[in-house]
Amino acid sequence: MTGTIPNLGPDKVSLGVTPTLWWNDDFPLIDIGIPFEQCVSEMALAGFQGCSIGHKYPADDPTALKEALDLRGLQVSEPWVSTYFTIGDRDRTIGNFKRQLEFLKAVGGRDIVVAEFGQSSHLQPIPVFDHRPEFNPTDWERLTSGLNEIGRLAADSGMRLCYHHHMGTGVQSAADIDKLMEGTDAQYVHLLFDTGHLQLAGDDPLATAEKHKQRIKHVHLKNVRQPVADKVRSDHLSFQEAILEGVFTVPGDSEGMIDFRPVLTTLGNAGFEGWLVVEAEQNPATACPLKYAKMARAYLTDVLGW
Repeated sequence: MTGTIPNLGPDKVSLGVTPTLWWNDDFPLIDIGIPFEQCVSEMALAGFQGCSIGHKYPADDPTALKEALDLRGLQVSEPWVSTYFTIGDRDRTIGNFKRQLEFLKAVGGRDIVVAEFGQSSHLQPIPVFDHRPEFNPTDWERLTSGLNEIGRLAADSGMRLCYHHHMGTGVQSAADIDKLMEGTDAQYVHLLFDTGHLQLAGDDPLATAEKHKQRIKHVHLKNVRQPVADKVRSDHLSFQEAILEGVFTVPGDSEGMIDFRPVLTTLGNAGFEGWLVVEAEQNPATACPLKYAKMARAYLTDVLGW
């Protein structure tokens, strides 16, 4: 059935895609040499309206970046800021955040995505499940107070801070998300809801979408190959090894196990307005980026009706 999701028309949501289909921004060696211009051209060719920022983008020159995206009919869905509140690096974190706010203003975006990488294990060549950090009360206080502070900075600039739960960090599971939402100000700290990270963590994305639907302001649509996810846990793989094994794929891939329709229906019924961003951290040497981008866009056309 086509177009079964209520309240998620083009007047409410925009469809984006991340450059992690074309290269990996956490692990630069996962790369076959696709340049920035080809990446953003293929995003537009696949039918997307915007994209997040990758390390090959001319991010030090927002004018050049905006011109390149405008030429292809693309907007910036989000820049990324890693926070380090839990290890006491507050001042540098806030300074980096302010610089990204200025960048976002220059390129014309609204949402700014953050994740706490203090104590994170996901960039290290160690088992991602076995070594994820567990925050103590001091860590949680540093994180939530810091997020409230930079969330106010974003709001004062007409922007929205959206927190990205992430594998290998202290906010990985549904319970972690619950705690983060309880400890932060709903006026300033919103949730970036990532279906793939929650599924890989072992939780039900739909349950979290239902619970926090009013806080969700930005969405990453990522699918999971469940047999690979099971292997990541049983074989104690690192996050990089999980990506190379093919744990993630896009919505619309028959190998993925997430049913996105009820998740999107929940968001539509809750009045969601913002970016739905396709993300699949895959190896471009084995997963043709344009093929998977078009696959995801075709699926969203079928589900959303546009």
